[in-house]
Amino acid sequence: MKRMSKSDRNASDRIRFYFSGQKWVLLVVTVTGLLYNIGMVAGPWFEGKMVQYLCDIIGRKRQPADMIVLAAWYVFTIVFVQSMRYLKRLYVRKFANNVSKQMKMILYQNLLYRKKTEREESGDMMTKIIADAEACVEGMRKFTTEVFDTGVVMIAYLAMLFSYDWKLTILSMLFPPIAYFLAEKLKVIVTRNVALSRESSARLNTVTLDRIANALTYRVYGQETNCNEEYESYLNDYEKKAVRANIWENAMQPIYQVICMIGTVMILWFGGKNVLGSGWTVWNVAAFTTFFSCYKKLAVKSSKAAKLFNAVQKAEVSWRRIKPYLHAIETEEEVEDVPGGSLCVENVTFCYPGQKPLFADVSFDAKVGQIIGITGEVACGKSTFGKIFVGELPYQGKISLGNKVFLNGGEDYETSVGYLGHQPELFSGSIEENICLGKAGDVLPVLRAVCMEEEVASLPEGIHTRIGSGGVRLSGGQQARIALARTLYHQKPLMILDDPFSAVDMETEIRIFSNLRTWAKDSVILLISHRLSLFPQMDQVLWMENGVVSVSNHEELIEEKGSYCSLYHAQKKEGAH
Repeated sequence: MKRMSKSDRNASDRIRFYFSGQKWVLLVVTVTGLLYNIGMVAGPWFEGKMVQYLCDIIGRKRQPADMIVLAAWYVFTIVFVQSMRYLKRLYVRKFANNVSKQMKMILYQNLLYRKKTEREESGDMMTKIIADAEACVEGMRKFTTEVFDTGVVMIAYLAMLFSYDWKLTILSMLFPPIAYFLAEKLKVIVTRNVALSRESSARLNTVTLDRIANALTYRVYGQETNCNEEYESYLNDYEKKAVRANIWENAMQPIYQVICMIGTVMILWFGGKNVLGSGWTVWNVAAFTTFFSCYKKLAVKSSKAAKLFNAVQKAEVSWRRIKPYLHAIETEEEVEDVPGGSLCVENVTFCYPGQKPLFADVSFDAKVGQIIGITGEVACGKSTFGKIFVGELPYQGKISLGNKVFLNGGEDYETSVGYLGHQPELFSGSIEENICLGKAGDVLPVLRAVCMEEEVASLPEGIHTRIGSGGVRLSGGQQARIALARTLYHQKPLMILDDPFSAVDMETEIRIFSNLRTWAKDSVILLISHRLSLFPQMDQVLWMENGVVSVSNHEELIEEKGSYCSLYHAQKKEGAH
């Protein structure tokens, strides 16, 4: 998706934004749509003329050659009209594809980057991104199509009908509005059932993901039968609600069409009188055939217009669900690089609601090129401390990097902060795709930095080797190093590394740390770890214990903090064995 201006980002949660972004495509749709739908009235006209020519030929008033000429013109006209139809539909589909791509990209970026998003079930998020976005796009496509296929052509048909007999036209057109009225009255029912179907779909998606992710656990503990029964209940619920929603949306179409076709009874009666010379006007067979054919086509279009109301109502449900997620944000590719600088943390405090502070009044400074080690006992808040730098958790105090102050709850973290969590979070793509994430460049330097260049080279397809969902085809240590390589590839002025060496051996850890010094000399690194073997080489050490954070260096902590000293020597002794 191309770079969006600030005004575009502010308008991306409005329907007209997606239409205005496709002006040239819609211009082609408009021109071809007008030519096609105005040309549709030629069909009934030619049909009437051909019937009249046939009668004239039987009565020896015309020659068969006249019918051949008329038929040739009919074929030429139909070819032209259908060519316009092809182009219109092609560009309507192009419009829908472009809108779908743009809408899904905004949804994806929003759900990926937004910091204050409410925590939702994965299934509901999938439904919003896929099903609801598709429903909105389909509603916009149908609306764009029917503006011409129903709106313009109905005006053209009405104009022709009025030109033949305006009284009969008014009389026969009393019935289509009844179909529109019925469709409007069903709006509440259609909307409610579609909403229930969407909610059920979201629950089913969530349960499906859970069954896949935890299949082994359920099998080991003998819970497969119970899980299958529970899954069946969700499946049945979705089936019932989806069927009910589709019935209300689709089953009314024949009823709408029957209502609209009642007008043909009027045409047969009063139109017959016109042919016999005792009606409101005088017709020949051609006029009757043209009028009758024209009305039948108009009635079919009218019934589709009623169905369109229901389709738009369905799209409205999906639009309301995804609208909060359609406010586009700046991504890494849309902003200029932010200059780095020294990190300054002043009196930072964090606590979960209703609990005592997990840590309080943390203050320290770090210069560019420094690596700050953060450690402590289990559940002391190490990972939580790292997350406050990426806007995941609200805090008290002040954090600044160079001349930039991070606003608590703001959305400016991704431009300055790189983050590696203790879970690799890899996706089912190639090694190169997992590292680059769409940013072009050479991945070999970062693979070399994490001591994985030779291992990747030995794989069947090298950096193009696909690693499976979650990196399932790699070992735990390889997964961790690919995730670290990705963080280094997208280097930022401040980088948070949460336990990056937990799955690698001691020798590899030492080599990677040495490379890290060289690679990230222009950044400040906060390295969170429960392993202390490298902490003597840290520029500073933050020791977290009982809600208190001690800022010092390794040597001083060995002397002053007995718990730190004991933990370090215990690990050192364990490593010696």
